[in-house]
Amino acid sequence: MKKDIEIAQEATMKPIEDITNQLDLDYEDWEPYGRYKAKLSESLLHKLSDRKDGKVVLVTAINPTPAGEGKSTVTVGLGQAMNQLNKRTVIALREPSLGPTMGLKGGAAGGGYSQVLPMEDINLHFTGDIHAITSANNALSAFIDNHIHRGNELNIDPRKIGWKRVLDLNDRALREVVVGLGGPLKGVPREDGFNISVASEIMAILCLASDLEDLKNRLARIVFGYTYEDKPVTVQQLGMEGALTLLLKEAIKPNLVQTIENTPAIVHGGPFANIAHGCNSVMATTIASKLGEYVITEAGFGADLGAEKFLNIKTRAGDFTPDAVVIVATVRALKMHGGVPKEGLGEENVNALQEGMSNLKKHMETIESFGLPFVVAINRFPTDTEEELNFVEKWCEEQNVRVALTEVHAKGGTGGLDLARAVMDTVDKEARSFTYTYELEDPIDEKVRKIARTVYGAKDVEFSNQAKKQMKLYDQLGWGNLPICMAKTQYSLSDDPALLGRPSDFTITIREFSPSIGAGFIVALTGDVMTMPGLPKEPAALKMDVDASGKAKGLF
Repeated sequence: MKKDIEIAQEATMKPIEDITNQLDLDYEDWEPYGRYKAKLSESLLHKLSDRKDGKVVLVTAINPTPAGEGKSTVTVGLGQAMNQLNKRTVIALREPSLGPTMGLKGGAAGGGYSQVLPMEDINLHFTGDIHAITSANNALSAFIDNHIHRGNELNIDPRKIGWKRVLDLNDRALREVVVGLGGPLKGVPREDGFNISVASEIMAILCLASDLEDLKNRLARIVFGYTYEDKPVTVQQLGMEGALTLLLKEAIKPNLVQTIENTPAIVHGGPFANIAHGCNSVMATTIASKLGEYVITEAGFGADLGAEKFLNIKTRAGDFTPDAVVIVATVRALKMHGGVPKEGLGEENVNALQEGMSNLKKHMETIESFGLPFVVAINRFPTDTEEELNFVEKWCEEQNVRVALTEVHAKGGTGGLDLARAVMDTVDKEARSFTYTYELEDPIDEKVRKIARTVYGAKDVEFSNQAKKQMKLYDQLGWGNLPICMAKTQYSLSDDPALLGRPSDFTITIREFSPSIGAGFIVALTGDVMTMPGLPKEPAALKMDVDASGKAKGLF
């Protein structure tokens, strides 16, 4: 089979105006961004406010292998299949970060014959949204250091600044740095560090804001540090929320593109699910639900991360409820959870597959805990054998679970027709009684315990002394009623990436909390999760190039 980039470059894209016509958009509803991309007007959501909402289908997965399991590919393929069945469907995805694109995991534009296009643009700079977030984040850092240098009227303690600079690349050398060296004219020396751009609170804010005014209000509420008296200091006190909003006024507009089969796709926002909330923007999902009968959207990594945050955080911010969930599973990931090392995943091993089904079982239970119906999608890989695929299908049937084999990577929407029919039938016939994992009024430690026990299957949660002090402080500051955003490894249900399958009798350790008051949640950092990833020994960037005509090469 051809490489993803070859398939993408050979595809016939329609002018973006044709895609807007499919959605019955007026010219003032969108702005062209070249021939094949558009920015949707911020006022479009208000214009469509009285229109009936479409059905929202969330695509999630089991705990993945390091290379990912094709969740975005299934999302795109399912949307294409729904359109083949004459259901007006809009896909809603996150924007890829350059970090994983040039590192290990690859891009997030789907794959094979289920891609969003133009793939090269989307996986690189796209419309510049992430760069705008990087600029706004680092502008705030500059404003903070300048304020301290110019007399520190707000009495900011340089030792208690939690706001880090960001870069949209994996660069472990920048995790801990010192700024302001070189004498009085160069600033006030202090410890600092870098996160990857998609871990910035500004990314989370952009994805949870309902409009430009809400964006500004959320930016104003950012707590970036504390005074010498331990009082929080906000962007509003600096008076910089207007400037930050100005830098983001184009980035907040959702991006409209198309799939290989010309299905409309809104690609907007890109927080990681292991260190942020892992969902595309509320504006993108809401607009998609107004434009289509169905919205097919995804949330990062497994149901223990992206789906949990989609359901406990994003639905609260967006005031909507999903109608069904798709849980993507692959034979190779299930075998890894059954004890097979990465290098042996291409060999048939039904015994290991049987052992690994416990991971899928836990994610099914998690979605059931939210009161939502679901379908299991087996995303087929070339190395899967018929015996292995039959085993997974039979296991699901024995569990009375809807299951569909998908071949959307190789066949596009046609390879997802069975999944599409199963999803539509599930939405139409199965009842839902959506329930949150926790109530906002629950104490912070209780919210964390409910997530750990219900979603991860943990025995208990252990809080460091620092985390205990922070919980007490946050309650005093009135932040105790915010949702919790868990920062945890994606590879395991636990906070130890080596514990695969369905571990039991384990404890989740919360080493510290971080307030994201503008975004509207509290981040709980577990284990050794990093907010600035590192590059692998042989990063994907080694294979990337461009020819003399400007044609990209080596992008998957």
